[in-house]
Parts: sequence; C-alpha cells; structure tokens
Amino acid sequence: MLKSAILTIFALALSAQAMDLQIPSSAEICGDCHREIFAGWKRSAHASAMESRLFQDALKMAELDFGASARKTCLGCHSPVGVQIGDLTLIKKVSWEGVTCDYCHSIREVTTTGTNPHARVEFSMVKSGPSKEAASTAHGTVYSAVHTSSLACISCHEYTNSQGLAVLTTYSEWQQSHYGKESGGCQSCHMARVQGNVVDPRVKASSRLQLNLHEIPGSHSVTQLNKAIRAQLNATHQGGQLKVSVQVVNQGAGHSVPTGSPLRQLILELRTAAYNGKEYREERVYRRTVADASGTIINREHLAFLKGARVVSDTRLAPNQVRTENFTFPVPQGVMSRVDASFYYYYSPMASTAAEQKAKFLSLSRIVP
Repeated sequence: MLKSAILTIFALALSAQAMDLQIPSSAEICGDCHREIFAGWKRSAHASAMESRLFQDALKMAELDFGASARKTCLGCHSPVGVQIGDLTLIKKVSWEGVTCDYCHSIREVTTTGTNPHARVEFSMVKSGPSKEAASTAHGTVYSAVHTSSLACISCHEYTNSQGLAVLTTYSEWQQSHYGKESGGCQSCHMARVQGNVVDPRVKASSRLQLNLHEIPGSHSVTQLNKAIRAQLNATHQGGQLKVSVQVVNQGAGHSVPTGSPLRQLILELRTAAYNGKEYREERVYRRTVADASGTIINREHLAFLKGARVVSDTRLAPNQVRTENFTFPVPQGVMSRVDASFYYYYSPMASTAAEQKAKFLSLSRIVP
C-alpha cells in the first residue's frame, strides 16, 4: 500500500514536471523514466554521432572546403534536432545529443518521393513509437507504423548528394535483397528484443517486458561483424607451391559489407609463416571506390558526401554473396607453414589511433605440413 502511494506521488510529480518540459527534450530528461532504454542508447553510435571526434574533424574540413551549407548537410543526420529547430550553432544541449530520443520519437511519417527520403517530425508532448499499448503519465503516446519498419532509418541511411551520387545506399541494399523482400526490417538485426523495463519501476510498477535494444549495435560491434561474415580457410601444397583459398560469405547482413560511407572497408589479411624462415603477406579489400567529377579518387569522408560524382568500383559483399579468394606462395612441399587469415573492419583514414581506425573480428589458422 505504501509502495503504491509513493509511486502515485512520484508519477504526479513527474506529470507536473512534464508540463514545464522544453520541446524537444534532452535525452537526460527521457532517461529519468526510461532508464534501461537510455543506458542502451547512451552506448550507441547514435548517442555519439555529434560528439565523435572523427565526425568533428570531418565537419570542420567540410565547412572549410564548402562553406556554411556543408554544415547543414552534415548535421542533418548527426544533429537532426539541431537542423529541425534551426540550432545549427548547437547552443542547446539536445542539439549535441546526436540521434536523440525526441527526434526518433517525434517522427510522424516518412516520404520517399524526392531525391532523398524525408522524415516529417512534430516535436510535442505526444511521442510516437512501435507499441499500440504504450501509455504514460508524463506525455501522450501514439502508435507509429513507421517505427516498426525500415522507414524509420531511411532518412539517414540513404542519401544522394548534389552531384547525383548515391553516397549512402544501406536502405536500398536491404530493399533489393531477400531480407527486404521476405524478412524483417533493420530493427530485427539492430534493435533486437530484450528483457527490460520500459519505464523504471520507481515510476511505474510493472513486470519486465520485451523492449527494443536501443544500443543499436552495428559495425563497431564485433558480435555483429561475426554474425555478418563467415569464412572457411583451406591450404595445401600443389606443384611445389602453397595454395591457399579463403571462402568468404556475407551470411548475416541484410545489406552490403561494408555499408555506409565509401571510405569504409572490409579487409582480409592473409599471412603465411614458413618454417624455413620465410614470411608472406597478401590482402583483399572489399570496398566502394568513388571519384569526383574530374575522376580523382576521393579519400576523405566529407569529400565523398559533398563532391563524389561516380562509383569507380564496388567490390563489397552483397547479402548472401559467396566469394573465394585464392593465394599462391613459393613454399615447397615438405616445408611446414602456418597460415593465418584475419578480417578487419576499417572505418576511416582520419582516425588518430589504430583502435579507432579498424577492428579485428574474425581469425582463422591452419598448419600445413
């Protein structure tokens, strides 16, 4: 009885506080009630989209090279609230919060008829989401079919620049795959259902429910990378040489690997250490290479988004694509060797440390007599 009374008083206090909320609200305010969801989001790339040092560096270079208009283009996805409310100088805290709660849960509909998809956002005390049963004493709720589909992600994961280059194609890659035709949307892989409290128990008494994981793991997650890529290593001596083959398959990603920025790469590194003291190294790189209108290959993030004009080559792994990579090394029969195949996800050449630049996620080894 006492616990119920305390919860009622607390809920009333929150309702009174909600009347004074600024719209849009900071994620810190949302997190006061939605603590487990907030904790997951705080670990996500969405939460650090604005604060990322890599993005900050790219933003500065974009403004230096292309002026103020480039800032709005970049902030459209890295500070969508800032763009929506005209806070391009990022004075408000909520504008610094990247892809924050009140942006996603203020989306009412998404249109795909123009050059780029567009999300219609209404900042108010009514929050949209995927649950038809949601109810709150702090704000209104409305069911949104958009939040149950990949359309919730399209406005930032599909982008064609002013040169007509489709720079970001993650949504269309998914749409054209069997995942887009037969399986679930982005949320099925990146927002898995987990046990948790939608609302903190001190605010509202309820049993633990299934909620969407707001950590939204992607390419920075070794677990996700290992789900996406599978490989098999074979090696044998033939004709006085060491023949190595690595079968690589994009088994788990509903889009190409890598996806997103053209600067990202999947790297297969093959090393052979022969017991006669000789060592060899080769690699295969899976990536999309883009050039500007003059044909110059682009090697900076902001240039790809603002100046990229055409795709020179695309060696990425499409969903369910299998590729066999063959290597030959001058190791004669009778010389034992150790063969190691390692996979790296490479993020950006602008990263200041190796850990920021690439992540190792899959290794295979064979001893060849």
